[in-house]
Amino acid sequence: MSIHMHMRAVAETEIRDDHSWLAAFMWEAWKNHPDEYAAGIAESIDKVWGSVNDLYAAAGVLEVDADDSWKLPIYGGSPVAHSADPSNPPLVILEPPGVSQAAGFLTRVSFDELWNVAGAELVWAGWNEAQVRQEFLDHHRGLQEFYERAAAAGHAVVRWCGLETWSRAGHHGLMSATSTVVA
Repeated sequence: MSIHMHMRAVAETEIRDDHSWLAAFMWEAWKNHPDEYAAGIAESIDKVWGSVNDLYAAAGVLEVDADDSWKLPIYGGSPVAHSADPSNPPLVILEPPGVSQAAGFLTRVSFDELWNVAGAELVWAGWNEAQVRQEFLDHHRGLQEFYERAAAAGHAVVRWCGLETWSRAGHHGLMSATSTVVA
């Protein structure tokens, strides 16, 4: 079992503000993730996305982000209403202006400066700091490229978090990770 935050760029006109429709759309996107990733319209972060958000929060300490756009790449957007059924994956839509703001933030912020402020808190006991730093740098670069392409195309970004289960096929093979998603 693995847990990921999956992001998919899509034309805003192609999105329905309907949880069932979006969940099916994102499940198809996840099944096609390698191809969509290669095409530059998908990005995913394994279970450390909250820590990537913590890295970006350091922008507030650095005072390089007066409009708080550091909040957009990971948790920004509007949640899509759904039933209280915990098997429904949480979905968020970041509209094109927010995508452009996120891309701008990721372009202008210095990873090295963020790491200098927040890095020590992100390296867990027993972990190799250089490897952890590289993992976060890779996520940062992936998000930069993804949001830049999405913004250039005028796309929105749909985001969900879910546990992919390999042993059972319930609810499109996904279980919600609602406790980890904050909008």
